[in-house]
Amino acid sequence: MAAKPMAMEILLRMVDKDGNLVTPDKFLPPAERYNLIAVIDRWVVRKLFNWLATHPDKDALPGLTTINLSGASIADPLFLDFVLEQLHTPELEPNSICLEITETAAITNLSKARRFITELSNAGCQFALDDFGSGMSSYGYLKNLSVDFLKIDGQFVQHMDKDPISLAMVRSINEIGQLMGKRTIAEFAGNAEIMSMLQAMGVDYAQGFYLGEPAPLDDLLPQNT
Repeated sequence: MAAKPMAMEILLRMVDKDGNLVTPDKFLPPAERYNLIAVIDRWVVRKLFNWLATHPDKDALPGLTTINLSGASIADPLFLDFVLEQLHTPELEPNSICLEITETAAITNLSKARRFITELSNAGCQFALDDFGSGMSSYGYLKNLSVDFLKIDGQFVQHMDKDPISLAMVRSINEIGQLMGKRTIAEFAGNAEIMSMLQAMGVDYAQGFYLGEPAPLDDLLPQNT
């Protein structure tokens, strides 16, 4: 088994009729178009919470597991009630759950996003604001969202070793986040040089193919010997 990760983010893949993996860019847009995305979010929450709660080796699990949520779910008060109910799953530790929402979704539904974050933070969950820096009014809205983590938009991180503007954006986002008491996460850390630059400027965490590629969730199950 691979070394225990510090944290993990849940990513979705669909298996087609021929057994091939289908990436989210192929099936999530149609799901959004036909108002099925909230159904997928509910399925992910229910399945993951049960998987974590019934895992036979809790010591093998990372300290934090992150789930991406859609804007439609954040705006749905029934989904908030659903998550609060699922947090009562026996043997589940709510403080091991991090719910991730995009900056765009939060800004679009600001009042509902604030309630969603407040209610579930009070229940023990943590929150990450994804793709931070992609919006024009990022810093102004950040003051209204009590999130624990800022995920620096990967479009800046992946080019910061070659583009001084991208480097300046990453540095600026990190400094503001640190000043506001948020922990920062750099997406798309793709090589050793980028990692070195992130460490030098004090970014708290990073994720990307340089650190580890997506793998089946069941890789964290105990292996028979």
